[in-house]
Parts: sequence; structure tokens; C-alpha cells
Amino acid sequence: MWGWLRTLRKEGFHFRRQAPFHGYFLDFVCLSRKLVIELDGPSRGEEAQRRHDAIRDEVLEREGFTVLRIQNRTMDTHMPSVVDAIYDALRDRPPAW
Repeated sequence: MWGWLRTLRKEGFHFRRQAPFHGYFLDFVCLSRKLVIELDGPSRGEEAQRRHDAIRDEVLEREGFTVLRIQNRTMDTHMPSVVDAIYDALRDRPPAW
């Protein structure tokens, strides 16, 4: 994922990985478009983890971010669709500044 996201710099989309934000670490974030990409593994199905993620998403959404959650297995088997979804989300969001 990181390799693909880095190629978007030529189109003006700069991502950071493991970026700290309000006590959380964001897997990937494009600050100029306020887009967060979270890669979720099998533990995300557990109730405690879902509650934690919901609170985190609320914090991010209050700050104007959109969160895309992508399952690892989806990324492994449908990467072209994942890439399309990320690119669409970037294009649909106006620059934050």
C-alpha cells in the first residue's frame, strides 16, 4: 500500500504513514484532503476493537476527516478496486487549505 500511495505525489497527493493524531496513530493520512486510510486485520472483528475504532472514527470525523477502512484480505485479493476507491475518495474531497 505504501508504495502505491507514494506514487500519488506526482498528482499532488502526499500521504504520511503512522502519523500521530490526537493520541492515535493513523495508518496513512493525506492531510491536504483530510483522508485517512486504515488497514484492518482479523482482530478488527472483535467487539472491543470495533468500539475503539468507532470512537476513533468519531474523533477524526469531528475534525473533518474521512476514514476509509480496508480489510487486509480485500487489499490482498482486490488491489485494483482498493486503488480505485482511494483515488475516487481523493478526487471527491476538496483541498483542506
